[in-house]
Amino acid sequence: MSVENLIIIGSGPAGLTAAIYASRANLNPLVFTGNQLGGQVAMTNEVENYPGFPEGVLGPELVERFRKQAERFGARIQYGEVTEVDFTANPLRVRSYDTDYWARAVIIATGAIPRKLGVPGEAELTGRGVSYCATCDGFFFREKTVAVIGGGDSALEEGLFLTRFARRVTIVHRRDQLRAGYILQERARNNPKVDFIWNSVVTRINGEQAVGSVTLKNVQTGQLSDLPVDGVFVFIGHEPSNQLFLGQLEMDEHGCLVVDRRNRTNRPGVFAAGEIADPIFRQTVTSAGEGAKAAMEAVRYLAELDARKV
Repeated sequence: MSVENLIIIGSGPAGLTAAIYASRANLNPLVFTGNQLGGQVAMTNEVENYPGFPEGVLGPELVERFRKQAERFGARIQYGEVTEVDFTANPLRVRSYDTDYWARAVIIATGAIPRKLGVPGEAELTGRGVSYCATCDGFFFREKTVAVIGGGDSALEEGLFLTRFARRVTIVHRRDQLRAGYILQERARNNPKVDFIWNSVVTRINGEQAVGSVTLKNVQTGQLSDLPVDGVFVFIGHEPSNQLFLGQLEMDEHGCLVVDRRNRTNRPGVFAAGEIADPIFRQTVTSAGEGAKAAMEAVRYLAELDARKV
């Protein structure tokens, strides 16, 4: 069987930066994109805090630059998802649909997925007014009213993006203060299309064939009210994409992979980077840095393996 030097699972900032560093070390890594090349940043309208782009950069453009740079040095991009892994023996096995791949080392950069509200109507109306990506679906809400659930950077960034299309954007937050950065807060407060509902949570999303309203509960008074909207965009955080690794790799209380200071998991030859191993920072720039670290450690690990054979 053919054994790869390195397989990278995931193609967000962590995975593609790892691919750049591993390619420059002549490892010719194989990168599985997952269901979205670029991960979450590919669905972000504009990234304003990544170094080197003083005017900001569109998320998809940043991803495309990452990809081109990785491929320039020899990374191979495999469009598709990994469906199973086996890290119990070497070489490490990675399965994509009906094909097995083998590798001497693996870097996991599967990132995170949007956290759900977990309320009645959410699952039934997903794709019919419920969304987790303003960049993907904002166009469908031209001149309509939408609710954005959340109070962090993502909620405000995506809410402001939605003002390009929607007639009214109502941000619903469970507290009386936003968690987003000051600049985003000022932009939202100064935008005539944006208003706020404070101290409230969604208890139900209502509608038959499409979203018609959300039921809100005031967390201080307990009072229920219905807010008529055509769409609901949920930005309340993310859950690590860890399903492939349950029972194989150590995880913390957040479900993130546990790594040491050198991005090593508890399995030899398996490294992790980005939001799959980061419950705290979760930024494009920190994920890219962790991807670089993981690749450098994978290079060292493989060099040590080769040295033992001499």
